[in-house]
Amino acid sequence: MPGILPYYDTETKDLKVIENSNEHHSHGACQPLKAIAGYDIDVVLTNGMGRRAVSLLNEGGIKVYLLEGDTVEEAIARFEAGELRELTSDMACQGHGCH
Repeated sequence: MPGILPYYDTETKDLKVIENSNEHHSHGACQPLKAIAGYDIDVVLTNGMGRRAVSLLNEGGIKVYLLEGDTVEEAIARFEAGELRELTSDMACQGHGCH
């Protein structure tokens, strides 16, 4: 079963689920923009991500923040309060299994 990605619109407060068919891939072959193509996304919240994925998202104009909170609702509240730390490629994971 493919993974899922919660999609939250900060303007309308609408929460949807995007199916992530790009969840499993060979190391270094990720295509994070492919999973969210067609959506107007400018921020991704994550509990960990590799350098290549962070770089590709950043190149696509998308900022990445480290996830905090036990629920989607908590994570969104912390993001909206400006409490999340931006994830840079320097801080990203360097292999599978670290996130």
